[in-house]
Amino acid sequence: NQKDYKPQFYLFKKQRKRIETLFSQLCDQFMMRRNYAKTFEGFKTRLLAKITVLTVVQFINKEYFNRNINNLKVSII
Repeated sequence: NQKDYKPQFYLFKKQRKRIETLFSQLCDQFMMRRNYAKTFEGFKTRLLAKITVLTVVQFINKEYFNRNINNLKVSII
């Protein structure tokens, strides 16, 4: 659909897809868009907690289970 489309480099496409998947997971699974904080401090705390949980889950997937780090919906047991 683009007039002057130039094919993108493979690694660039791969990284872009990974980032888009991560943002999609943050919005859907961690409900990043739904935030009922009353103050900025509350907003900041909730946002930081959600990003921290995401990072911990990615670390567990990589270090302990040797899985793809973006595979967040699998059972740990």
